[in-house]
Order: sequence, then C-alpha cells, then structure tokens
Amino acid sequence: MPKPVVALVGRPNVGKSTLFNRLAEERLAVVDEVPGTTRDRLVAEAEWAGHAFDIVDTGGIDPTAGSGRSREPLSVGSADFIEQIRAQAEIAIRDADAILFITDAESGITPADHEVARILRRSQRTREGQPYPPVILVVNKAESASRRQETYQFYELGLGEPYAVSALHGTGTGDMLDALVETFAEPGEEAEDESIKIAIVGKPNVGKSSLLNCLLGEERAIVSEIPGTTRDAIDTVLTYEDLPITLIDTAGIRRRGKIEPGVEKYSVLRSMRAIERSSVALLLVDATEGVTAQDQHIAGYILEDWKSVVVLVNKWDLVEKDSYTMNEYTRTIRQELNFLDYVPLLFISAKTGQRVDQVLPLALRVHEERLVRLSTAQLNRVLRQAQDQHPPPSRAGRHLKIYYGTQVRSDPPTFLLHVNDPKLAHFTYRRYLENQLREARSFLGTPIRIVLRPRRK
Repeated sequence: MPKPVVALVGRPNVGKSTLFNRLAEERLAVVDEVPGTTRDRLVAEAEWAGHAFDIVDTGGIDPTAGSGRSREPLSVGSADFIEQIRAQAEIAIRDADAILFITDAESGITPADHEVARILRRSQRTREGQPYPPVILVVNKAESASRRQETYQFYELGLGEPYAVSALHGTGTGDMLDALVETFAEPGEEAEDESIKIAIVGKPNVGKSSLLNCLLGEERAIVSEIPGTTRDAIDTVLTYEDLPITLIDTAGIRRRGKIEPGVEKYSVLRSMRAIERSSVALLLVDATEGVTAQDQHIAGYILEDWKSVVVLVNKWDLVEKDSYTMNEYTRTIRQELNFLDYVPLLFISAKTGQRVDQVLPLALRVHEERLVRLSTAQLNRVLRQAQDQHPPPSRAGRHLKIYYGTQVRSDPPTFLLHVNDPKLAHFTYRRYLENQLREARSFLGTPIRIVLRPRRK
C-alpha cells in the first residue's frame, strides 16, 4: 500500500519549511526569514508511532508574485491572490491524504488564513461520513506560554482544534503527529494489479504526451507546445502481446528553481509518485538540446527509487544527421549519464513514429531483467572469480573477505554478501563487483543493490 502523503499548506513565512525539516529529521529545506525562500518541490519520508508517510513542502502563496511590486500583502479580494490560493488548496486536497494547515501564532489570524481555511472547508469531500482529506490546523511559533494560550482564537477558522507547536524547538509536535496519524486509513486488502507499470518521465515539452499518443495510436492525452500542459499523472491500461501494461504519463519536471509555488510543485509531486509506482521509467531526452542538468536530476530521482530505466532520445527527426551522428550522440549521452551506463538508449521521434514500435518491447525486456534471479552457486562462482582476478585492496593493513553471497530478492535484484567487515569495502570495489555480476547476467537497464553483512562470530 502506498505511503500516505501529507501536504503542508499555508501563506508565506509561517514556518512550513522549518516544520518540514523537523518532521524529516534533517535539513532538507532552505530556511530563511525572507518570505518565499522555498522555490523547489521537496518530498521526504517521515515516521511517527510506526506510521511511515511522505511530507511535501511547498512555497507559500505570495500575493505579490509576478506583480513587480513590493512584498506588501494585497487585499484578500485580489483576484490573482485568490486564484493562487485556490489552485494550491484544491490540488492539495485532490492529491494529499492529509493536510497540515500552518498558521502563525506571532502574527495571529490574517485575511490570507481566512481565505485558505474557507477554501479547505468548501472543497473537502466526504469519505465514510468524514471530511476528506482531513485537515490538521497547526499554529506555529507558539514558543511562549502566552502565545500558546492565545491559540484559542484560531477556532475561528472553523477547522477544529488548533495544535500549538514550535517547529523551531519541536515543542507540541508530538500531539500534532498523534492527531495526524489517527487520520490515516488502516491498511486493507487492495485489488491486486498485476500489470507492468511503465512511467513516462522527463522535463516539460520533451514529448511525453506525444509518445503516449503514438504508443496508443490515438489522441488520448492533450498535446501542446506549452510546457507543463499535463498536470496529472494519467494512467492508461493496454494489452501488448497478451501482457497487461499500465502507462503512466506524468507532468513535466522543471529544472531546479523554475517550479512555481502551488500548482507546479504539486505537479512535480505527481511525477515523483508516478516513478515510485512504476517498475520501469522511460526517461525522455530532447535530441535538440542534449542531456541537461535537469535530465540528470530526473535520472537521479529514478535511481534513488531503484527503478529500471530506458533512455529515449526524442525529436530525432529534427537533428541533422550523417553516418556518425548517432555514435557521437551515444558517446555524449553516456558521458553525461555515466552513473547509468547499464541503461539502453533508443533514438525515436514521437512525432513521426520513428522507432516508437521498439519502445514497449525494450521496456518489457528491461522489466524481465529486473525479475532475474541468480542461483546461489552461480553467484558465488562469480564472486570467487572476481576476487581471484582482482583481490580487494587493503585498508589499514586489512583486506575485505567475502565468504559467500545470496540473492535475497528481485525487483530490483538485491544481493546479500557475508563479509568480515563491511567498512573495508571501498565503493570502487562495490562497483567492480556490480560489473562482474553484469558480465554474468546483463540486468539491462536495472540497478543492482549490493548489501554487505558482517559474519557473526
């Protein structure tokens, strides 16, 4: 069952990023006194009372965004202001399993707080007789006793009991988290979906929706020259050679610093959740631009989730070519994505259909490699040969000794090696062992996880 998603919603400078860091137990978000510091989407895993969940930090709604004026708040009647609030709140309600609505005890209730509360109340739907998604009202910056006593005024927002916390010091967060995890649905039996899930990911305007339409042979998704047209992750089910496949078309992931607060940030969240749901990701790269820094970021997201990858170089029809062009492109892409040297490349044109008929067969082949299991005898034969050809380097006069290994799971392939001391394994030797495993079986497009465990005495 997917982890619940908890969205942090509120106006600027109420401490959303500070609370995010507190819950994530590490400084993932940049914290600054200047409103609007949070410019990029941040997702992190948190845990409380045995419940794991994802938290999403977003930029606060800035009523002066794009106006060219100073950061003095506009009246709540501003059409732009209301539209920004509505966009953020509605998407949070649609995509989150619970919402932490952050307010500020220091400044008290503001017109912006009233507007966010009004939208949250009106937009909630009902599930099993209860409002959904549940909203936990958080009154931050309540460090002193006098501020905590003043939180009663926040009942005025009509969202139930306000929880006084100090995200900076951590006080009061326990009661807030207790209330939060109580809203999570109990894990139940879900209908088993045995389809192969393939996510189509990439930066905006790289041709993801065009590829989906070409694969389906119909105009299932809207295609536009405007980046960011696809806001949601769209699931499309099809059967290919008697195999059920779910294609997940996602919103484009903009490069760092270019994601607008609210709508854009939640769109990126959907892309990340699509990667999490998939087993194979089709990473589209624009042939006219080459591999960009954002392409590398997206590839990093996929690798962090241990997903298999196929790199599709789209818009190949727009590139002037000679007999050496494809080799040159291949060499350059391999250099830019050197941490994915096991990933297959395919040069396509979603517009003309060039080589699109090879996309699904290649993705299915990669999926098969993801499920491969090596026998214990075969694995240990590879390990012995690897150590004979290249013994582990010494560290402080000690050598790494690999006693034996087993494959403990597939999807992705995971190997457990029993050794004398895991600290003696340099990352370069881990990479060497991975390469030796790939010589025995390619594991095409699939990451390999190697876990070292000290032998018990």
